Formats: sequence, structure tokens, C-alpha cells
Amino acid sequence: KVLIDVPPSDLAEELEQSQSQAQALQDTLQQVLDRREEERQSRQLLELYLQALKKEERILSKAAESETEPRKEMDVVDTGTSSTGVLAKTALSEQTLAALKGKPAPELCLDSQDLELVVREDTEALASSLSWDKQKAEALQQACDQELSKRLQQVQTLHSLRSVSKGKKTLP
Repeated sequence: KVLIDVPPSDLAEELEQSQSQAQALQDTLQQVLDRREEERQSRQLLELYLQALKKEERILSKAAESETEPRKEMDVVDTGTSSTGVLAKTALSEQTLAALKGKPAPELCLDSQDLELVVREDTEALASSLSWDKQKAEALQQACDQELSKRLQQVQTLHSLRSVSKGKKTLP
């Protein structure tokens, strides 16, 4: 860095070289410094990227752990409440309620078991649990029912394709 900052004429005099050779030396030194700076920045960027990957892995592993943990849903028999709105509020898990509230198309985010629970839920209790009006809750239940039907249709189609595929394998 010091050699680059020195005027080329002084450097040429000190090295007993021509001024053009001193300038070429300074240019080369500057290129080396620039390359080192680029390498340093690349290393920093790579470290940040690796840190972000590790953070993302931790988040994904926590999400996977929470999905594999058994759900802490209350059983209707265990609640000891009557079959009014309070009972219906406890039939859906907090995760399911959060998904219903937070997603624009929650029926696509829920598993089939949760879809069945939503469809079977009392409309008024569902609306109360979500702080929605009854029409919006009914629309949600219809969307969940349609998604459930669509999934059932896909499973039936898959079974049909498998049976056709097995039939072809057994033919001579």
C-alpha cells in the first residue's frame, strides 16, 4: 500500500528504474491489492451465506420436529363441556386455527384430517373461534370440503391407475 502511494518518480529514483517501470510496478501492486480485497469480500459473503443456510436448516428442523410431535388436541370426551360453542372451539388445534386465520387459501395448507375436522365443525362455533362472520366460515367449510373431495378423487384415480398398471404386468 505504501509503495502504491509513493509518487512514481520517487519510486523510480529509489529503485533505480525508469518511471514507466515504477508505474507498471505500482499498477501490478494495485491489482494484487484489488484482488485480495475481492477475495476478502467473497469470503465474507460466503460466510454470510453459510450462516444463512445454517439458520434456515435450524428453522426447517424445528418445523419438522413440530410436525412429528403428536398434536396436543383435546378430545371431546375429555373436555367435560356441553356440545355448545365452547366445545366446538376446542375441537380444532391452535395450529389449525392459526393456519385458517393466516393463509389466503388455508384449505391448501391443511392435511386431510384437519380438513375433515373443519368440515365437521359447527359453522357458528368455527366463526366464533376465528372471529369471523357466519358466511365467511361457511365459505371456508365449503372450500375445505371441495379440497377434501379433490384429494379423494386423486387417490381414487391413483388406485385406478395402479390397478390398470398391475393388470398389464400380469398379461403375457
